[in-house]
Amino acid sequence: MDARIAVLGAGSWGTALAILAAKNGCQTLLWGHNPEHVHALKNDRENRHYLPGRLFPDSLKVSGDIAEVAAFGTLLLVSVPSHAFKTTLGRFKPYLSPASKIAWASKGFNPSDGSLLHEIVAELFSADTPAAILSGPSFANEVADGLPTAITIASAQTDFAAELADILHSSRFRTYTSSDVIGVEVGGAVKNVLAIAAGIADGLGFGANTRAALITRGLSEIIRLGVRLGGKQETFMGLAGLGDLVLTCTDNQSRNRRFGLALGQGQDRGQAILSIGQEIEGISAARETYLLAQKHGLDMPIIEQTYRVLYEGLAPHDAVENLLSRNLKAEC
Repeated sequence: MDARIAVLGAGSWGTALAILAAKNGCQTLLWGHNPEHVHALKNDRENRHYLPGRLFPDSLKVSGDIAEVAAFGTLLLVSVPSHAFKTTLGRFKPYLSPASKIAWASKGFNPSDGSLLHEIVAELFSADTPAAILSGPSFANEVADGLPTAITIASAQTDFAAELADILHSSRFRTYTSSDVIGVEVGGAVKNVLAIAAGIADGLGFGANTRAALITRGLSEIIRLGVRLGGKQETFMGLAGLGDLVLTCTDNQSRNRRFGLALGQGQDRGQAILSIGQEIEGISAARETYLLAQKHGLDMPIIEQTYRVLYEGLAPHDAVENLLSRNLKAEC
């Protein structure tokens, strides 16, 4: 394969995707913002901090130099926390070719105004810039270990979606394509909030029945918001919607779920964050999703109660009681 791809973000997910692309025969450059971390990646040939034990293929190079990364090729895959997405692309913009193509595996909203990440790409570059999002039920450890995984790549440019799918697809990593960028973005962002809610319920000891109800009713809330913002309802029944939601709500590899568990077991927010030790996207997404629901007049009770736990000091047990005491209504 003659393709070249630069992966921006040397956390667990960015590293896993870089390893995957390199193993697929793609010339791959992994960029990190922390000079000490970049130095360690180069010397160790593995990411001992975020993804230990997974050695880098020879075709995977590492750099902390923005100009070097920009000159490497025209295809960038951004895998940084959503709050750093705009800043990171802004740093790269002066160095990039007009022919650059921007993809991202970041999940979340822009924290300053609740905008979707494709809107940031259009703002910084142009509406015609090839842009794609990669999302779906995928833990970095399992991808790096070559365990079977399936994801969705969404782009308004079908050729770009197909190109990125070809680079990442392998016998153990199946790539599906979609044109519903908004639906895939909303599913990937809001599921993190619901994973916190599911973790809280499990931490309180409420069991499998409660978890199943939260996932099901949470999916309804995702659909409600996603369709209002322009997504397609069928997208939320696929990998980037239901698939990712089930994954993050039920498995303790999910940082958002573990954070919720800690809250349900009595830790305060600060203690819970320290116990995770990595980015917890659902914290900011709870605020941004709640504000979007308020803006559009949408009823999203699970999101609202999770927001109140995180930002208004509501006790987790009281949040669950608030949900259970809501007026009776038809399911649909």
